[in-house]
Amino acid sequence: MHLIQAIVLGFIQGLTEFIPVSSSGHLVLAQTFLTGASDHYFLELIDIGTTLALFVYFRKRIWNIIKDVFVNKNYRLARNIIITAIPAGLIGYVMAGFISTNWFFGSAVVVLVALFVVGVIMVVLEKLPKLSPIEDGEKLPWWRALIIGLAQVFALIPGVSRSGSTIITGRLMGMMPAQATEYSFLASLPIMVAVCLKSIVSDRAYIADNLGFLFVSNLVAFIVGLLAIGILLRYLSKHSLAVFGWYRIGLAVVVGVILLISYNS
Repeated sequence: MHLIQAIVLGFIQGLTEFIPVSSSGHLVLAQTFLTGASDHYFLELIDIGTTLALFVYFRKRIWNIIKDVFVNKNYRLARNIIITAIPAGLIGYVMAGFISTNWFFGSAVVVLVALFVVGVIMVVLEKLPKLSPIEDGEKLPWWRALIIGLAQVFALIPGVSRSGSTIITGRLMGMMPAQATEYSFLASLPIMVAVCLKSIVSDRAYIADNLGFLFVSNLVAFIVGLLAIGILLRYLSKHSLAVFGWYRIGLAVVVGVILLISYNS
């Protein structure tokens, strides 16, 4: 690991964690081309910067949710966030060892396929049938929140995108793009916090050996992530996900060509 690599990985994490193009997929590709292999522990630990960015950006919204629960006794949004977070959180916890060691979750080919498939879904999303319109995450019936949570499980596959899977499903469940995006970010917080805490506790030796690079990557991820959240929410208040779908398809084609050339050379 070099300082430039740490900065590049932090920038990619901050930009792609929230923009629905798959942070894990981009980081696997970046590490593969920069160093020849994917370091799963490093990728887990630079989630800390983007998790902090979410808390800072949504601090007022989070505080209002807490007041709703403890002062106004309104549990609907908090309940829906927990329901959405449970499936991916549970499966991610149970399969953590398998995910961190299995080749599938660090494969550039897997990323390529996931980028392409989810990209196609984003391009055609606005033409797909949707359930009755819902104002925001608070108005979601519990079973729609659960469906979004089940879709989030697929984000464990690199290239799918946590925000992409939940925004797509939120749209299908009746929310507008900006509302689906905000709900996606809020619903990802419990999982992101759990992943960060688990990584800090279980990877202490790794953290000690790579503390400087991890600090730089997380600082860059935090700054870029804050900017990315605001840009994405403003963009999706007026546009669909199609541009991100076309980007994913184009990237998949480029990566496929590069892999074919490297395989045949």
